[in-house]
Amino acid sequence: MPRQEHRRHPVAHPVVHPAAHPAVAVLAVLTLGLATGCSAGGSAPTGPDRGTAPGDPLAVAVSEPREDSVYPEVGDPGVDALHYDLDLSWDPDARRLSATEVLTFRATTTAETFRLDLGEPLEVARAEVDGDPVRTTREGKDIVVAAPVEAEQRYELELAFAGTPEPVTAPTARGDFSTIGWQTMPSGETWTMQEPYGAYSWYAVNDQPSDKALYDVAVEVPSPWVGVSNGELLSRTEEGGTTRTEWRLDQPAAAYLVTVATGELETTEDTSAGGTPITYWTPPDLPARQLRNLRVAPEALGWLEDRLGPYPYSTLGFVVVDSDSGMETQTMITLGDTAYTTSEPVVLHELAHHWYGDQVTPADWSEVWMNEGMATYLQLVWESKNDGRPLEAVMGEIAAGDQASRRYAGPPADFDADKFGDNNIYYLPALMWHELRADLGDEKFWAMVRAWPAERDDVSTDREDYFAWLEEETGEELSAFLGAWLLGEKTPPLDAQQG
Repeated sequence: MPRQEHRRHPVAHPVVHPAAHPAVAVLAVLTLGLATGCSAGGSAPTGPDRGTAPGDPLAVAVSEPREDSVYPEVGDPGVDALHYDLDLSWDPDARRLSATEVLTFRATTTAETFRLDLGEPLEVARAEVDGDPVRTTREGKDIVVAAPVEAEQRYELELAFAGTPEPVTAPTARGDFSTIGWQTMPSGETWTMQEPYGAYSWYAVNDQPSDKALYDVAVEVPSPWVGVSNGELLSRTEEGGTTRTEWRLDQPAAAYLVTVATGELETTEDTSAGGTPITYWTPPDLPARQLRNLRVAPEALGWLEDRLGPYPYSTLGFVVVDSDSGMETQTMITLGDTAYTTSEPVVLHELAHHWYGDQVTPADWSEVWMNEGMATYLQLVWESKNDGRPLEAVMGEIAAGDQASRRYAGPPADFDADKFGDNNIYYLPALMWHELRADLGDEKFWAMVRAWPAERDDVSTDREDYFAWLEEETGEELSAFLGAWLLGEKTPPLDAQQG
């Protein structure tokens, strides 16, 4: 599709080259990023102590899974995944993935069967629950496991499966991507991006963001290739022409934030001012200028820590792949191999998601404005500081396109499910935050922005919880203001004056 020109503020997650439709044309000086909009439900925030005993190592991963209001066909609230142990072997010549998976989960209901999402090209060869063989059957993209479970009891499911993973169709009108999940390049190199879903294209998963879990991931590929995933790299070994890496993610993550990439990748190391180790995994032919752009990460991370508090994870990584898009995944950022997707503003935007999106996560895809609006606003503030362009001028341009964006894709919290990741999720809530900043003043506003991720550390939650928290934190009645911006069909009145 035609690419919009004269864009000043690239936003990512994934990064896009916008489609030519009226809503984007009005915002021709801007670009898109990825997210979703809303409808919602209200539930109390889940916490790591629900249904667990003191000292339980899996307590932090206990969640309150729900059926998604936007994409109800993905995920199952009957399963609360606690820990995924994935052992993956990729044969790039045969295009074949062989895997063993051990899932520890809590049943949330008593039933004769339970189900997980798993792409149809992957065939289950063996299944056991707590060591006993069980039967699995197919229902489209789901596998149904014929094992009775009781509510609040824990189980261990072991699966062996294999096949040629295929990506799944993305529910979007954007021009930079049409599929999500596992992607295989002509070279046999692979990568995954999977928002709002698509993790099921390469492993058996409860693929909905209310269900966070811990992960151990091992990846085997032919040397000199390497497999990259989230968290801490525990080991890297080479034997018999095979490279094996083992990764551990010891803070719970939603499935869409878990990634794997395989290929010929080199590493460059950095350390942030706060002591966070940073690793850049890049192809050998990545232009030096693009690596320099990536290496703004320590500076950008320090800027964000000044506003959001300490970086919430112990490691940070970037992997550059053959894609037109890019997104943050937990502790790891996956970016396309273009100057656009490796730009400094994109790096800042994706880093911001480690607080807004990863540390605190939407429990329903209707709530992704919570991630994207704040990450976009932080990016625009940072860009204004660095390029000297008044923030008011930028926000004025966004305001000029607000109504067209609402008309095309819907309000930020009630978007068209077939237009996932349009302008409305990014710029309209960013404008809302700018208006609220004008109302509250800088001190109260930035204190609020900093407090929210820490208050909901490792939690998936929704707007009902967020609205109530915002009102308590600020001492202001905000429901009408927030509702108008997020659910209204018309642009609310504007009165922000500060820059």
